Amino acid sequence: MLINISRLLFALLGAVGGAELSSVYRLPIPGSSIIGIILYIIIGAGLGYLIGGTVGIEVAKGLNWMEKTIQKVPLLDILVGIGGLVVGLILATFISLPLWRIPRFGLYIAVLVFIVLSYFGMWLASRKREDIGSVFKLFGHSKTQVRGFISQNKLLDTSVIIDGRITDICRTGFISGELIVPIFILRELQAIADSEDSLKRNRGRRGLDVLHELQGEQIVKVRIMEKDYSKIREVDAKLVQMAKDLNMSIITNDFNLNKVAALQYVKVLNINELANALKPVVLPGEEMRIYIVKEGKELDQGVGYLEDGTMVVVEKGGYHVGEEVRVFVTSALQTAAGRMIFTKFKDEESMV
Repeated sequence: MLINISRLLFALLGAVGGAELSSVYRLPIPGSSIIGIILYIIIGAGLGYLIGGTVGIEVAKGLNWMEKTIQKVPLLDILVGIGGLVVGLILATFISLPLWRIPRFGLYIAVLVFIVLSYFGMWLASRKREDIGSVFKLFGHSKTQVRGFISQNKLLDTSVIIDGRITDICRTGFISGELIVPIFILRELQAIADSEDSLKRNRGRRGLDVLHELQGEQIVKVRIMEKDYSKIREVDAKLVQMAKDLNMSIITNDFNLNKVAALQYVKVLNINELANALKPVVLPGEEMRIYIVKEGKELDQGVGYLEDGTMVVVEKGGYHVGEEVRVFVTSALQTAAGRMIFTKFKDEESMV
């Protein structure tokens, strides 16, 4: 449809152009003015039809590319581009006013001025985005940054993909929006999967399998974003910058990335914190049975684990390694590594 419209428009323009040229370059045959006009119109329309088909195909490709690109471009970048387009059109209007008066070709020159200045306005606005932001304080990196809204889409970092628990979380339905995997994260995963170290290679391949599983189940849409930051070397720094630009949160289990992102006012969803929050609450005085698997760091301490991985320290439990004993809770401690529960025997009978 677009190609046919392009052909029609260019054929009409070619016919008009041919009619204009016929009055300038007349055929050197007496009494052939009408024939010459018709001939020029036919040739102009034919050339316009051919050119219009080619232009239509390229325009269709350009629109498809633009549609895919716009989905990856931050909203604020689009607004800046629109602003540049408006400024370019205003300048083109004032500049083209005297050009309309040029005989025969004034219209074509004015249209060309509109196209060039519109493109130049968008290009310049995108290139000077940071400078525009510093003037209007719209795109700064301070706490007062204008966010408008926090996108429901979320960025995944390398560690959380390799971890694999994100798949189970998605199955529960608690994740809203799309999961965005930046191209530099995908490259890092591929580099890890191609590593000579067998442990790293297995971790990288596991991460790629997790992404494939997420895409296959289609519980949550997973999208690869081509946007990259070539001037930034570190992957974590790129991820934080993208989160700031797109107003997205980051899903991770990397403690250091969590801290760095928080310092730059980027929202972080830490899977380890989620797992700790979902662990059952135990109160002092509660009884439990625990299997002691090893000795603790302190003298006579024994260590066991609950089903969710919570460490349980048993006072005087070092002598009962390999045994299941009955204890009661004395206290619980939340640390950056997780939750620890301290217990002791209620009486001698509970040791067996």
